[in-house]
Amino acid sequence: MSETIEPHTFIILGGTGDLARRKLLPAVYRLTRQDMLDRWCILGVARGEDMDDESYRAWVREALVDAGFDQEELAAWCDRCLYYQPSGSGVEGWKSIAARIDALEQEHELPQNRAFYLALPPKVFSTAVTGMGAAGLNKSRGWTRVVFEKPFGQDLASAQDLNRAVHEVFDETQIYRIDHYLGKETVQNLLVFRFANPIFEALWNRERVEHIQITVSEDLGVGTRAGYYDQSGALRDMVQNHLTQLMTLIAMEIPVRYDADFVRNEKVKVLRSIRPLDLDNVVFGQYTAGRIGGEEVRGYQDAPGVADNSINPTYVALKLEVANWRWAGVPFYLRTGKRLPRRQTEIAVTFRQPPVPLFANMRFGNVEPDVLLLTLQPDEGFSLLIDVKRPGQPPSIDKLPLTFQYDQAYEPLQDAYVTLLHDLLEGDQTLFVHAHEVEAAWELYTPLLAQRFPLHKYAAGSEGPLASDKMLARSGHVWRPI
Repeated sequence: MSETIEPHTFIILGGTGDLARRKLLPAVYRLTRQDMLDRWCILGVARGEDMDDESYRAWVREALVDAGFDQEELAAWCDRCLYYQPSGSGVEGWKSIAARIDALEQEHELPQNRAFYLALPPKVFSTAVTGMGAAGLNKSRGWTRVVFEKPFGQDLASAQDLNRAVHEVFDETQIYRIDHYLGKETVQNLLVFRFANPIFEALWNRERVEHIQITVSEDLGVGTRAGYYDQSGALRDMVQNHLTQLMTLIAMEIPVRYDADFVRNEKVKVLRSIRPLDLDNVVFGQYTAGRIGGEEVRGYQDAPGVADNSINPTYVALKLEVANWRWAGVPFYLRTGKRLPRRQTEIAVTFRQPPVPLFANMRFGNVEPDVLLLTLQPDEGFSLLIDVKRPGQPPSIDKLPLTFQYDQAYEPLQDAYVTLLHDLLEGDQTLFVHAHEVEAAWELYTPLLAQRFPLHKYAAGSEGPLASDKMLARSGHVWRPI
């Protein structure tokens, strides 16, 4: 990580939106507090907001105070934040943005290093990119990079269309498709855990691993996102991106070196090795009213903004098979859902039982498989659950953890957007998603979008529909408790 990042202009398209307020501005501010940024400016671009530079700075200051920063330290920082409302529409509007950026760079003596963050609705990505190209914003005398938030497409065809539109304007080396899960320290640690510790890498194969579970559970409902979520559902919102990215990091082969192209190529190989999904191994669910944390919560169909009698899934569980030499025959189970008992992201690697049940006739009781738990949030860390003889008589065995937790060894972990924005400004694409990854993931899941699956109801606060448990039971497995 460099001590400072090259002078640049950070342009937020959608500069007065919720993403800018909650994530982007606090992340840039944290980078400056770490002395990562020297010469820079932020230009917030938005339509329909009656602001000038001063009122925008007041809005930025309020956002940072809400994020927990000291107001007295913000004045000088906010002076580098500027606002622009495009004049005209279409190409003329984009040309006016280009002229404002040119003037800003001259005024502040900044080189033409530009990072564009599209904090915009995904449906306008293609139009925005076309306008940027027509205004010449894809080229400069320095570097130009553009960031896209998820979702990148709604299915394979739309993702391919969007990739084509973006590639007509920007080169792949300029494109940063962001998945904030990849910026989490615990997710980045997956590669270090695997490839810097040969003791685990030697066990990371079908000879030693019995099955793998990846769980991303949420205790919250749809909140204020019902308008988006009721059109997307859990498969598009979580599985195609977050869970699949975690799965590729767990399953990928060792890259030749830790470099963006090499890492992302190995992830693509995993995606292309997954067998077509068996429809009997896919379960969709939707939560009904229930209790979480002792409080009554309403069902999904009763949430504001959700269509009457919506059949949109809030829960997905599925079984994947990676058909390569390392993983053939090892099931990967993925599940995610809203209104589950608690918020948790966990990867559980269950190892095979000993080939001979040595203690079966010695009254020790059941010997359970060893399990490696990688907890990505909350309580970040890992535990290796192993068998230990309990002292005394009669003889018995306990499953006890060898545990590491980040909060006991380090300062609080920084927000994923700090890491990702740092890498963006340095030009490091390792933690960003390549076009081939996006399309390979959509190729895997798009066939499910055309199917009509039973929608299994589950009570809020429960661990999901019974059909999900039955799916694992067919292979002799059970979900780990949430």
